[in-house]
Amino acid sequence: MPFESRFHERGPLRQHYLDSGSGDPVVMVHGNPSWAIYYRGLAQALSDSYRVVVPDHIGCGLSSKPGDDQYDYTLKSRVDDLESLLVAIAVRDRVTLVLHDWGGMIGMALAARHPERIRRIVIFNTGAFPLPNGKSLPWRLKACRSPLGALLVRGANAFAIAASRMCCTRRPMSPELRRLYLEPYDSWANRIAVQRFVEDIPLGPGDRAYGLVTRTAERLDLFQDRPMLICWGEKDFVFDRNFLDEWVRRFPKAEVHRFPDAGHYVLEDAGDLIIPLVKDFLARHPIPA
Repeated sequence: MPFESRFHERGPLRQHYLDSGSGDPVVMVHGNPSWAIYYRGLAQALSDSYRVVVPDHIGCGLSSKPGDDQYDYTLKSRVDDLESLLVAIAVRDRVTLVLHDWGGMIGMALAARHPERIRRIVIFNTGAFPLPNGKSLPWRLKACRSPLGALLVRGANAFAIAASRMCCTRRPMSPELRRLYLEPYDSWANRIAVQRFVEDIPLGPGDRAYGLVTRTAERLDLFQDRPMLICWGEKDFVFDRNFLDEWVRRFPKAEVHRFPDAGHYVLEDAGDLIIPLVKDFLARHPIPA
């Protein structure tokens, strides 16, 4: 990672984050089972013109990995964590959100709390609404939510290993990069967040995160006037064309770039194409003084 690690104290827990550069803040929110390393190239490319903030969620990356007795692994907790961090480091306005995977639900739920703070949005293969019409949960995720889920996700590390191999379809990860992605999740205890994220996927009213996702979706119209860039890997079997169509339906003015041969980790697959697009998008949509 080309940046100095910093830590935000959340009671007995420490949330790791990167904070580099100066100017209007660009906050990059990762998903599961990745961590801040996902944004390393984009963060480095933007830090000469913007203040780039990249947190690791609790239980992920270099952040603390508490048990259930110390932390409530829910979407609401994730949103509260992000808000606490941004308040602590004085990121209160003129924010650009960059969102991937669970980062879409977390980042847009925070945006729905404080819409006046968000000025631009960049979307990578994510959602911020309940499952779109025509979309069902893939069997691989269903298996991880089954009674055998803990053995698969925490015992065999199957979820993180599969992601490191299946989520790049254009440019497979090198063995060294796979090692870096998996390094924070090296034991049963350290894989708790990976499993809890899968268990927290909001499929219906009986799921704890469903209410918050639904309320967030109801407030997405507040961001119709914000510039939005969507870069989408079309070989993503989770956040697939159904999710992209829903984003486009909700934000018909968004600038959309599709990458037919890229997978879920679209920045790994097509970063050489996406990073210039993001830089150009931010330059074409400056935030008024």
